[in-house]
Amino acid sequence: MSSSRGKSENAALIQNAMDQMDRLVNQLSDLEESRAELDPEEFEELSRETREQLVEFEAFLAKMKSGDVSLVDQVSAMQLAIRAAISDAFRTPEVIRFFAQKQPGALRTRLAELDRDMKVGRLGQADGTRAKVEVLAALQKLGESLHPSEEAFLSEHASAQMKEFVSVAGASSAVSEDRVSQAVRGSGN
Repeated sequence: MSSSRGKSENAALIQNAMDQMDRLVNQLSDLEESRAELDPEEFEELSRETREQLVEFEAFLAKMKSGDVSLVDQVSAMQLAIRAAISDAFRTPEVIRFFAQKQPGALRTRLAELDRDMKVGRLGQADGTRAKVEVLAALQKLGESLHPSEEAFLSEHASAQMKEFVSVAGASSAVSEDRVSQAVRGSGN
């Protein structure tokens, strides 16, 4: 199933890339056609911006070609984050976003903010614990190393849905679709 999904998503990515290329080329063509109507500074600025977009697009294509970008891995991470939200493993939109975008640094920052807010009394113990578990589970799922104290905290405070989410096989690129689906279906019981 995931290979056919990967093929269709890759086909969509290729189509989007071709559309982007056409858009940029048409933009350059339109600029040339409108050159007489624009003042020279405006023309140069628009032309420079379009060429910069082409350079960025070429760099993106080079990364894709070298295998540095994996659409299926990124889509799988977003799907896993959505499923975690549906199953109540994650309740905080910010954590869902950081997880889907694979931002462990932002998650670490959020974890430090939670600790601080709990210490100064801005965040209650129950809400703080739940949020901290979400962040730690997201970090662990992204393959980040947890300190032994963080692992112990996660183990002690994680809900059944969170434990199922954390135990789903491997990193986001190796996620078992069936086990995630079972965890989502199981959370509705």
